[in-house]
Amino acid sequence: MTKRAECLTPTILLITAATIALACPMLLAQTSAPSGTPSSPSTTPSSVPTFDVATIKPHTGTVTMTGVMSTADGLNGSAATLSMLVEFAYGLRSEDQVSGGPDWANTDHFDVQARMGEADIAAMATLSPAEKKARRERMMQALLAERFKLKVHSATKQVPVYDLVVAKGGSKLTDAATDTSDHLLRGTDGKPLHGFLSWSTGKIVAQGFPTKNLAEFLSQPISVLGRPVIDKTGLAGTYNFTLDWTPPHPGVRFGAESDSASPEETPSIFAALGDVGLKLQPSTGPLETIVIDHVEHPSEN
Repeated sequence: MTKRAECLTPTILLITAATIALACPMLLAQTSAPSGTPSSPSTTPSSVPTFDVATIKPHTGTVTMTGVMSTADGLNGSAATLSMLVEFAYGLRSEDQVSGGPDWANTDHFDVQARMGEADIAAMATLSPAEKKARRERMMQALLAERFKLKVHSATKQVPVYDLVVAKGGSKLTDAATDTSDHLLRGTDGKPLHGFLSWSTGKIVAQGFPTKNLAEFLSQPISVLGRPVIDKTGLAGTYNFTLDWTPPHPGVRFGAESDSASPEETPSIFAALGDVGLKLQPSTGPLETIVIDHVEHPSEN
């Protein structure tokens, strides 16, 4: 894994949607927000682009880092479970949105390398970030259907969520469009970075970041909230802000924690959001899920 922001695209989320382990401070350059809604199960895998070559092998040895990450020419998966691969393939927020299937779908780990052909790489270069994400997901769906004989359907269920709302005292986020601070992080072109999130010990720094994307980030299991977070702030801009908070388990893969945590149990994130005029409010809401109908251990490479 690498610290370079350009390597950690929205397929993480979201931070997505793909599941990635980081044992170092994280930099996230986000160009579009994942929806948290499963993309439609592919019924005709042959009608969509497929990876030119792919290897899937059982992971051997100790699991020290696990996840799936997009690359310029495909994707790499390290010690990923089937549930994590399905999460990636259908643009989900977490493995909690995957149900059904055998026990091994959550316990067996696989190393995956998939590469596109030159024509597909060229085609991807002409697409928008959202189109690239959708195309890559459908390629992954086709791979899982071929190698795991995966069959799924989508479903919606009501689950506990947190609504991200503006606190009583009002938002204290800084509007990125009017912020001229000297401390702003800038790209090679000298312009302030946009859609940028980084964390290191003790704080998270966001720049040009929408509250919708913040909700997506907080929905990741690394926050240990145990619930999806829905943006109900009504704030439509992009913002610069700092959260004095560290994810409680740095270096542990996204998805390692799934138990709900109350404000009393994890006060740091609630307090950090309060400092910028935001609040997490318990609620219930619909969650789109993928249900595994049939799956087999992967075929030989």
